[in-house]
Parts: sequence; structure tokens; C-alpha cells
Amino acid sequence: MSAVIDLKAIKVFILDVDGVLTDGTLLAFNSGEQVRSFHIRDGYAIRHALRQGYRVAVISGREEEGVRKRLESLDVRDIYLGVDDKMKIFNNYLNTYHLETASIAYMGDDMPDLEVMRRCALAACPADAATDVRAISNYVAQLPGGHGAVRELMEAVMKAQGTW
Repeated sequence: MSAVIDLKAIKVFILDVDGVLTDGTLLAFNSGEQVRSFHIRDGYAIRHALRQGYRVAVISGREEEGVRKRLESLDVRDIYLGVDDKMKIFNNYLNTYHLETASIAYMGDDMPDLEVMRRCALAACPADAATDVRAISNYVAQLPGGHGAVRELMEAVMKAQGTW
């Protein structure tokens, strides 16, 4: 993590799903249903962050009802699934809530996340993110996606702010 990043300025967490909240594995059943695995500690951190007054949003290229239900069970309200243009959604989100990029941490893991990550104060990724993503990240978690990387990021920010 770079010393120039002010963790105390972060008020918003924006997350990708596959490879960040999950390990990127998809189990495809004969029924056509595709199942992912989420880490319970990431869920705790998300809910805690929301209760502490942080904003949490999710922007994902895939649209899956199970993912939406999981996020809703954590009280996440800003859920954008099936997104082709993450930058467009990101800009709309900023405008809707009158947010500054200096207050945003974005955690992504692959090429579709790069453009948005470059705009945020804190570009974060799991330990197993794609090489290009790790190269531009100023916070690389020690944990891989789907195994507590989101918790690690949120905990670091909230501890720096005394809200953990």
C-alpha cells in the first residue's frame, strides 16, 4: 500500500463481484444455475461498514439473482449487475450521490475494472488479481478474492478512521 493514500478520506467502497467477493469459481449445474461462494467475513465487513455510515456499492458485469439476494441480505442497496460499461455506472453513481473520487475505494480484479480504478483515490485488488490490475493498485490485499480480501480492505480503512 502506498503511503500517499489517505485511508481517512475513504467514505465509499465500490466492489466488483467475481474474483473480489468470490474466488471467481462458477459451479454450473445441469439446471443452468450458476453458483458462487462468498466469504462470510467479507459479509460481516460490508454490513459493519454500512452501519458505520459508509456507502457500499457493487458493480458487476454478470447478472445473477443469487448474487443480488446475497448483497441485499447484507443491506447493500446500490447494486448494479449485468453492467457492460462500468465507467458509465460509476459516473452516474458519483452524480447521484454527489460524491468525490477522493472519498472512494474501488476493489477490482480484472481488465473491466481498470478504467474505474484509475479514477478512485484508492485502487484496491485481491492478491490474485490480474497482473495489469495489481500494477495500478495502490492497495493489494494479502488475501485472494473470495477469501477475505474485501474484509481486509474495509478493516484497514475503518481502523485508520477508528470505526472498526
